[in-house]
Amino acid sequence: MQLLDALSWRYATKKMNGQPVAQENVDKILQAAYLAPTSSGLQPFKIIEITNKALREKIQPIAFGQSQIVDGSHLLVFAAWDNYTAERIDNIFSHTAAERGLPASTFDDYKARLKNLYLSRPADVNFEHAARQAYIAFGLAIAAAAELHVDATPMEGFDNAALDELLQLPEQGLKSVTILPLGYRDSENDWLVNQKKVRTPKEELFLQIA
Repeated sequence: MQLLDALSWRYATKKMNGQPVAQENVDKILQAAYLAPTSSGLQPFKIIEITNKALREKIQPIAFGQSQIVDGSHLLVFAAWDNYTAERIDNIFSHTAAERGLPASTFDDYKARLKNLYLSRPADVNFEHAARQAYIAFGLAIAAAAELHVDATPMEGFDNAALDELLQLPEQGLKSVTILPLGYRDSENDWLVNQKKVRTPKEELFLQIA
């Protein structure tokens, strides 16, 4: 399978060479994230694409100096909704009904069930749920990058609060979850590039129930 070959090729690139990723390929990576499945189809997150070098230079110290932030050409920030609200739920299903040519009332019962569940929970519980949905898109973006032989480095190592403040995410009802620099590996200077890919033995990772 092409996907399996691509996933075997990819690794968490530690050093990028500054070569820019064609916007056409970045758009394909974003499209894969866009098509990701999410709970109830809510897509409770945004993906922020940053190419501005000066802004990425401000983000680098927030990400503990990791060089891929500036040595790549694009940085994707996955930011989840800080909470579920009635307005957000209504907007999603109004859009769905309109796109499918259905009456606006089509999803009223389902929306009521979702609101009864989500709106009764603490905001932090809802944020964690939204963040898990963002991770699904994050994973598909990584896989799409691998198929295109674009290097990507998944990062949770950054100061979320500082990044949120810099990007003014609280004003948008968002909190950063994870970030993904895109670029190309510096094969001569990346210590990890030729290291064997290691995973937990399959007999330990997979459980079969017949």
